[in-house]
Amino acid sequence: MRTMIDLGSQRDSLYIIDTATAVDCTKDVRFRRSFRSLIECVVPCCGFQLSSNTSDVPDSHSTGGGSTPPTTTVTGTFYGHRRGHVRFCLHDSSRTSPILLLEFTIPTACLAREMRHGLLRVALECDRNRARCSSLFGVPVWSVYCNGRKVGFAIRRRMSEGDAAILKLMRAISVGTGVLPGASKMGEGDILYLRASFERVIGSINSESFHMINPVGCTGQQLSIFLVRS
Repeated sequence: MRTMIDLGSQRDSLYIIDTATAVDCTKDVRFRRSFRSLIECVVPCCGFQLSSNTSDVPDSHSTGGGSTPPTTTVTGTFYGHRRGHVRFCLHDSSRTSPILLLEFTIPTACLAREMRHGLLRVALECDRNRARCSSLFGVPVWSVYCNGRKVGFAIRRRMSEGDAAILKLMRAISVGTGVLPGASKMGEGDILYLRASFERVIGSINSESFHMINPVGCTGQQLSIFLVRS
């Protein structure tokens, strides 16, 4: 039986639920509080405080004059073992196979620290002369920048049996954060995940961006991912 942690109803402590749970995505999810609790669970010793005021953060969707680039909505999932590396995948929906799967060289705890202020910009950059594939989703290696600072690389992967097993456990979850029990040969601990809807903006053949959509009525985490071939 899976052990799920209810991160939406507790502010200071986590309550363990030993029975099967279901996610009702039609209700207004307290996404901001859930995300805050997940980060505090990942990095319990950092002693940071998340900012609850995001009014001074510029809107990542705002654009100047000119035509509006085409947009669609996709599902994005960050997941990884507590003491392992993070993976990120994009799906057309939570029940379909990934159209892109990247493994970051960033440890899960390190990425959580980058999220502590409620604002995260992840830029993936590659050299146009070296990455000659037509689709950005076909680029094999990316340089990764978090909030303007280079933190490592991301490598395109094919979905393994382990990835398939994790994503199968999450098939019924369309939006949410939480912890899944996961066995690891390296003793990397449980599996942490964040799943949300993202607005996909296609700027050109060499640039795309993905902006997390927060549930209605919630300010939530500001999270954007940029793919740029320069």
